[in-house]
Amino acid sequence: MPGTPERGRPETLLAFDYGRRRIGVAVGQTVTGSATAVGTAGNGAGGPDWTLLEKWIREWRPDRLIVGLPSHADGSPSDLGEEARRFGLELGRFGIPVSMVDERYSSIEAEARLRDERTRGRRGRIRKEQVDAAAAALIAERWLAENCRNIGGHCG
Repeated sequence: MPGTPERGRPETLLAFDYGRRRIGVAVGQTVTGSATAVGTAGNGAGGPDWTLLEKWIREWRPDRLIVGLPSHADGSPSDLGEEARRFGLELGRFGIPVSMVDERYSSIEAEARLRDERTRGRRGRIRKEQVDAAAAALIAERWLAENCRNIGGHCG
């Protein structure tokens, strides 16, 4: 089935939380079924910071790229969702399979997680960049949760 990982082979993936100002980036592993925030790349009138994105792709050598697909609460497409789709198509320049994942509420959930860490004394002030990168980690984890059954023993 297209878009599903090869059974039995561990994969590394890079996930993206697309935004008009910043793109959050996280790395995920099918071996652990978890993801970690990497950082954010700028995005604006000139487009994404392709130099930084390419650097992370070279560094992490992912088997798959995951793009969060924003939509309205009812699941209907949003304008930002169309921009995220175009970003996903542009990622095709790297020759790595690209998958889209519903990312509704990922930023809200990411901010809640970061606030919880701050309450526990494990983190200082929360910056927007941290929220975007944490949202990308949640997008990776959603993909892993949806696809682990197809991986044949991996994902934690």
